[in-house]
Amino acid sequence: MAEAVTTPASSPSVAPAAGPESDTVDLAVDLAVIGAGPCGIAVGAAAHRAGLSSVLVDRGPLCAAIVGYPWYMQFFSTPEKLEIEGLPFVTAEKNATRREALTYYRRVAEYFELDTRLYEDVEAVEGKAGEFRLRTRRQGEAPGDAAERTLRARNVVVATGGFHAPNLLGVPGEDLPQVSHHYREPHPYWRRDVVVVGGSNSAVEASLELFRAGARVTLVHFLHDFDRGVKPWVLPDIRNRVEKGEVAVRWGHRVEEIAPGRVVLRDEATGVLETLPNDHVLALTGWRSDPSLLRSLSVDIDAETGVPAHDPGTMETPVPGVFIAGVLAAGNDANRIFIENGRWHGRSIVQAIAGRPGSGTGSGSGAEDVREGASPAAR
Repeated sequence: MAEAVTTPASSPSVAPAAGPESDTVDLAVDLAVIGAGPCGIAVGAAAHRAGLSSVLVDRGPLCAAIVGYPWYMQFFSTPEKLEIEGLPFVTAEKNATRREALTYYRRVAEYFELDTRLYEDVEAVEGKAGEFRLRTRRQGEAPGDAAERTLRARNVVVATGGFHAPNLLGVPGEDLPQVSHHYREPHPYWRRDVVVVGGSNSAVEASLELFRAGARVTLVHFLHDFDRGVKPWVLPDIRNRVEKGEVAVRWGHRVEEIAPGRVVLRDEATGVLETLPNDHVLALTGWRSDPSLLRSLSVDIDAETGVPAHDPGTMETPVPGVFIAGVLAAGNDANRIFIENGRWHGRSIVQAIAGRPGSGTGSGSGAEDVREGASPAAR
């Protein structure tokens, strides 16, 4: 069924990409989307469907967060809950793999003819609604040449995700080479003493893979059970490994100090310290978003929740013409917004923009198709 989809649903007028002799896009696009992850792609796809022009700018590759996932990871959500604008996501098994997701989102970008500016940093956003100017720089090129560009846009969508920086432990020794906040595969840890910090999916799945690859694993979590969001098909496995002593666990503990060859843990209830032999620490304690761009645009960020001020119905911030999309809207609670629900932000944004004066379309079949959720395969 997926192969039957061959023609985009609409052909919006998109500003031409700046060539090697130009550092400016002269024609303003309807939406400049900062971030080319799944939710940013969903904004571009919804815009295309409605006849609005868009450009996606990202400092890394397409779907950089997924690129950074463990190589053999499977998604919690089933494929249909990861689909963008009805384009079918066909997988070999019930849950999509990292590789399948990357292939699918490339296909979405191609099918909806998205203008993507990858490995391009957004250095500043200036102006106001209808007259925004994004100053960008392409990576790998010297200052002063064609690396510097200006993109004009009527609206700006910030969809930079929640993987800007890891949540640090904040303990002595965290900067040692034995410590990592990333996990990709288990092989390098064969016959090594590994402390995994955290109780979420990433920590649980890493612990299981490490155990099966021959590592000696100790899981450290400040709570007294695994997080509620752990995948239901994974939870019995890790509980069995813990019960049999194949994966050691320290509930109600925190890392006190890391030193070459050892880790010091502290019991939260008693304050008693315990020293473990250690070769590697995987601090899989989650990541946080970067609110600096929104702050530069005078968008308020809630000090307690980290949620940017916005209207959940339109995803527009109090600054006219500035929208947010995806995980960024969840603030500090990374378990509240996923691809599964963040992918709909694009439709909300496009519906808010489509009827405004000066947009690529204010009515007609394109905008109506977005509202009704028509599938490309059906058109």
